[in-house]
Amino acid sequence: MVSRTDRVGATSRTGPAASVSPGCPACGSHFTHSQAGIRSAAERTRRAGFDLIEYPLMDPFGFDAAVARAAVADNGLAVSASLGLSDATDISSEDAGAVAAGEALLRRAVEVTHEMGGVQVCGVLYSAMRKYVAPASEKGLVHSREVIGRVAEYGASLGVRLALEVVNRYETNILNTGRQALAYLAATGRDDVAVHLDTYHMNIEESDMTAPVLDCADRLGYVHIGESHRGYLGTGSVDFDAFFKALSRAGYTGPVVFESFSSAVVSPTLSNTLGIWRNLWQDGDDLGAHANAYIRGALRAVETIGLH
Repeated sequence: MVSRTDRVGATSRTGPAASVSPGCPACGSHFTHSQAGIRSAAERTRRAGFDLIEYPLMDPFGFDAAVARAAVADNGLAVSASLGLSDATDISSEDAGAVAAGEALLRRAVEVTHEMGGVQVCGVLYSAMRKYVAPASEKGLVHSREVIGRVAEYGASLGVRLALEVVNRYETNILNTGRQALAYLAATGRDDVAVHLDTYHMNIEESDMTAPVLDCADRLGYVHIGESHRGYLGTGSVDFDAFFKALSRAGYTGPVVFESFSSAVVSPTLSNTLGIWRNLWQDGDDLGAHANAYIRGALRAVETIGLH
């Protein structure tokens, strides 16, 4: 029997749930943290056929969790949250003030996720999301692991788990491969923090799309699906065939969340951080519906391998 996930979602940075607003590093030009924006994100995610929405919480102190909770309930969605830290909240910094600010931000993100009815916070939670010019220092790594351990313990008290996203070398200097993530988690001493793999980043850093999934199988708790150019799935160089087969072999049953970006909707701040220089799509609803069908088709296809 091949196990599969029944939870396919979209991050609200993408078209189906709209994307990034000019005034907030990760809030969207269509999606904003206004009540209307939060509701619109959920409605468009449902219309695209997804059953989970991932809200970005770059400013969890300003996010209306009550409105989000109502919006996901009204649309029959599950919910998760994501964020990336900044220089001012970098828990891998040697600056005690930045580390303290980052821990406060992460704790609030956990609270907001709980208030929305979610059980997972994912993303670049362990460092700033930016290109570093030097390797992480040992002191910085200690800070990062200690904060993640404390926040994970706090999350456990609220029923919320952390999933640490493995991203490419241009967005962090700590977790660029699945094996690095496993070593980091082992050093935290906590077994309730998960690995978050993203096909876009894997396509840059990993040797293939199979081994990292199998290596991380016991700790894999969250998955992002993104194409090599951040556009329509199946039009780039990511080996989705191998990836979905690996998910099946690993017995993965967690969220599979679509993520895409376009210069048409991404703010200048986030565009500069992520290098979104080209407009690969304009119709987010069409993009989302296509991604939903693509992901569900892939999951169904690998499920039938059990019949071979």
